[in-house]
Amino acid sequence: MSKHSDYKIITDSTCDLSPKLIEELDVEVIPMVFSIGDDTYHNYPDEREISSHDFYDRLRAGESSITNQITPVRFTELFEPILSSGTDVLYIAFSSGLSGTCNNACLIAKDLEEKYPGRRLRVVDSLAASMGEGLLVYHAAKKRDEGMGLEELCGWLTENRNRLAHWFTVDDLNHLKRGGRVSGAAALFGTMLGIKPVLHVDDEGHLIPMEKVRGRRQSLDSLVQHMANTVEEPDQQMIFVSHGDSLEDAEYVAQQVKKNFHVKAVEINPIGPVIGTHSGPGTIALFYLGKNKD
Repeated sequence: MSKHSDYKIITDSTCDLSPKLIEELDVEVIPMVFSIGDDTYHNYPDEREISSHDFYDRLRAGESSITNQITPVRFTELFEPILSSGTDVLYIAFSSGLSGTCNNACLIAKDLEEKYPGRRLRVVDSLAASMGEGLLVYHAAKKRDEGMGLEELCGWLTENRNRLAHWFTVDDLNHLKRGGRVSGAAALFGTMLGIKPVLHVDDEGHLIPMEKVRGRRQSLDSLVQHMANTVEEPDQQMIFVSHGDSLEDAEYVAQQVKKNFHVKAVEINPIGPVIGTHSGPGTIALFYLGKNKD
């Protein structure tokens, strides 16, 4: 628990935060479970069971991956010892528009609060994914350290989560096709023509294709252009960039952001296997606070 508060912030590994930042922010991250081929792993932020590079290499080799929600039983195992020790919990959850994990946490929250009178277990739907969720956790930890109480912070998160812009592009449309995000025909012709979709996450936390761009470099530049259209006070902001085993392209986007907006800092980290299962290798995503998500 943070020395600055009487509540603990917990999130899940779809936040794609680095171990270093997790430690600095003093938050706890629940590893989600995924399977690739015949193997099942926990998505630990420190990649102790499988590295993101090895995971993406297996996707490139044609293996299929599936992901699992965090179950109510698992949430009970995680939350109950904290509540029983006299500490409240704020759980910032992976978007309910992309997973049932948030709903599973809500299912057990009321029961645990009844079991531990006087304790609070608050679940906030991030309506976000990858380092978008991570950026919301980052701001939550900073607000906590400034002295913001649990209830006030829940209100702040609910008011500001739809200012958290997600813009991303994928290198291979077939992973989105498997997830039902684009049709088989669109994936086939888009791949043949070198079409790169640019997508974002909407106010309900769903993944939405926004435009089609010809060529990889143009798709990366498009992310930065969208930021130019909607970012607010960039010089005051920490910006996050995540990538599907494509560090060079992530660094290109980070350089363009620094050059165009003079931001406070840019943090780059890999997209973990749980999100990467659906977005695939070569995905590049850009996250910041703006007027709205789009």
